[in-house]
Amino acid sequence: MIEPLLPRVERRARHPGRKRHPDRLVFQGILFVLHTGIAWEHLPQELGFGSGMTCWRRLAEWTEAGVWPRLHETLLARLRGADALDFSRAVVDGSHIRALKGAPRLDEALLTGAETAASTT
Repeated sequence: MIEPLLPRVERRARHPGRKRHPDRLVFQGILFVLHTGIAWEHLPQELGFGSGMTCWRRLAEWTEAGVWPRLHETLLARLRGADALDFSRAVVDGSHIRALKGAPRLDEALLTGAETAASTT
């Protein structure tokens, strides 16, 4: 389900460099770091997810490519299709959304003299 959302990266024919770590394993590494809260550099190599730096770079690459909003939409669509969402327990959090009241206004600057000063530019 996630693989079609990930950007395709073709290897160069000339000077191909090191083969990329598999996206599936890197994705698992990203989830592991985000779930456990460990630092990227402390991601254990023994787990096979690649280095923490590899996972961090891929996270940045996928973020720039818009993978996460598309993944969110895909998962929501699948859950809605399976009737697996229970909105009776949903909470709306407005802490990340600005609540604009009225028209935007410029901040008022207090005058320090009798009248405004001439422009110096």
